[in-house]
Amino acid sequence: MRPLLLLLFVVTFFCSPTQAQSPAAPSAWIRINQLGYLPSSPKAAVYGAKQDQKITSFTLHDAQTHKRVLKSKKVKGFGAYTAFTTTYRLDFTDFNKPGTYYLSANGVKSPVFTIGSQVYDHTADFVLRYMRQQRCGFNPFLKDSCHTKDGFMVFHPTPGKDSTFVDATGGWHDASDYLQYVTTSANATFQLLFAYQQNPGAFKDEHQANGLAGANGIPDILDEAKWGLDWLLKMYPQADLMFNQIADDRDHAGYRLPNQDKVDYGKGPGAGRPVYVVSDKPQGSFKYKNRSTGVASTAGKFASAFGLGAQVLAQHFPAYAQQLQTKAQQAYAFGLARPGVSQTAPGKAPYFYEEDNWVDDMELAAVQLHRLTGQDEFLRKAAEFGRQEPITPWMGKDTARHYQWYPFINVGHYYLGASQDATIKAEFLQNLRQGLEAVQERGKDNAFLMGVPFIWCSNNLITGLATQAMLYRQLTGDQRFAQMEASLRDWLFGANPWGTSMVIGLPDQGVYPKEPHSSLTVLHQYKLDGGLVDGPVYGSIFRNLKGIQLVKEDEFAPFQSGLVVYHDDFGDYSTNEPTMDGTASLSYLLSALQLEGKAAPKAAKKK
Repeated sequence: MRPLLLLLFVVTFFCSPTQAQSPAAPSAWIRINQLGYLPSSPKAAVYGAKQDQKITSFTLHDAQTHKRVLKSKKVKGFGAYTAFTTTYRLDFTDFNKPGTYYLSANGVKSPVFTIGSQVYDHTADFVLRYMRQQRCGFNPFLKDSCHTKDGFMVFHPTPGKDSTFVDATGGWHDASDYLQYVTTSANATFQLLFAYQQNPGAFKDEHQANGLAGANGIPDILDEAKWGLDWLLKMYPQADLMFNQIADDRDHAGYRLPNQDKVDYGKGPGAGRPVYVVSDKPQGSFKYKNRSTGVASTAGKFASAFGLGAQVLAQHFPAYAQQLQTKAQQAYAFGLARPGVSQTAPGKAPYFYEEDNWVDDMELAAVQLHRLTGQDEFLRKAAEFGRQEPITPWMGKDTARHYQWYPFINVGHYYLGASQDATIKAEFLQNLRQGLEAVQERGKDNAFLMGVPFIWCSNNLITGLATQAMLYRQLTGDQRFAQMEASLRDWLFGANPWGTSMVIGLPDQGVYPKEPHSSLTVLHQYKLDGGLVDGPVYGSIFRNLKGIQLVKEDEFAPFQSGLVVYHDDFGDYSTNEPTMDGTASLSYLLSALQLEGKAAPKAAKKK
């Protein structure tokens, strides 16, 4: 959004003729969920001001007639937060009549928003657009193929095997660069399968298996999940041979389209990329090395994706599902024999995914094998692994290294919390609850109820926590985290200090990232529909990253603070780069919200 357009937006939506300050320089704002609110869900907005203000009430108005439909004193002050001197939380949960509205407080008006059962309809399908745009091999967005010569093995334990060609084309590019990791791709594949398993009625069939338009009798989300599974099978070609990633940070060679990628990895420009054999020892092609100690983190992710895929795809591809089950059992055994983490490998820079946990991956793998086979030994092992990490370690903390605790949600705990074994069920419901309590406690003193640390990919953590809160609520009926769950959801779509959605294109007429860090956008102004951007980071992180330079005037400058920053700018790869795994993780949350809207009883008029 250009500065002039920003000014027009601010004047139209945030200012009121009764404000004392100039409309060109507003000093207070009301942040709302731009997608809207389900009638039966908690509803809140956040008022933020640059100076001390006292608010004791607010009003809700019909956007068509401007008639006041609610006056409420459900206002809670929280003091200073981020760039605001004063913040208040405005709660209008009790109002549930469908329609379009705006809020007003102290002469400040919010953007117009909707209350209705349809506000999340088809949003889960919408984010699949970004997944298709990220496809490697044949890319339906570009209608062309890329990286067809991948790749050649590196770090093979057998002398003479390195540089041997292996077919590894396919899958998704990890983010706006073209690296590919099993770590993120297996998790993304699992998330897509999980979303369909839990909410099959939320997804349409409008695309073929290759991603081009046209129905094929299979929901699009399963087409996308199978695209991921097909690549994972290539990355695990033998029971005792497993690959962990394709390419390394030599990829960071400037803006270019994937089908024009000419980076030379020693075989000639564009003549194939290295395919890293998984390692239980520190690994790296040059000076820098990771801190790998085993392979269970990668093997467990393979096994859980294959295991869930075998269950979900059996109806459509029975022989393929049987192959997946065999691979799931092989990968699980491979990880069981080699406990520890297999981190991604750095190239010429010191950055890599610093995953330090692996028992969560093996827990989830064992759960899926129990569901496939019915063998109690897998359930026992799943619980045993889960007890070693009852709470995902980032929860309740104020910082963590990059992808140190990944995935950001332990879905294995959810499955065990739904177990038929009463003892296991109670134990793992408690684990889910304690993780939520830790983050809730950390966020209780700010108006956004934000307890998630602003580390790199904070939006992925927010999505994971919102998912955990929703799953816990659905399992137990316990509403103690409902307000936090809603605040996390609302943050992603505009109820944050910057007033922007964090998903490209949602909602279409709202404020969302227009200039994400991506070659497709920078070179050709392509719109990356559906991508979830990394999200805000601590100011201390931003100031210490290499190679970041904003390329335009910061439209969000009034909302930046020493605590946390977010920029809608090509140059900021730390906050405005969409990620494939973060986007995939939204598929469950959005599909569940869509079905909640459909399942809720028709809202009555306000009492």
